[in-house]
Amino acid sequence: MIRHVVFFSARDPKDRETVYDGLSLLSGIPHASHFEIGRNLNTDPIPGPQVDFIVYAEFKDETALAAFKAHPLYERSIQIVRPLRDLRISADFLT
Repeated sequence: MIRHVVFFSARDPKDRETVYDGLSLLSGIPHASHFEIGRNLNTDPIPGPQVDFIVYAEFKDETALAAFKAHPLYERSIQIVRPLRDLRISADFLT
């Protein structure tokens, strides 16, 4: 199984809801065995950059992850989110 974790922050706080809505489009893609979007609670007491949103998904294999990224809703999400985001950090790992 592949776990896919992506952190996002909005460049401007007024765009957070638009970024969240853009990321929410990803939930309509059928290739993940588990998918969720969370809002950062910002409870970490260590100072430093904070993210606004976390996308977490699980995929059966690399083929399922590739199909997820090839879906038209993935491209639509990118079109909405990319111009408004400041930070994006992505990680995939095998479990």
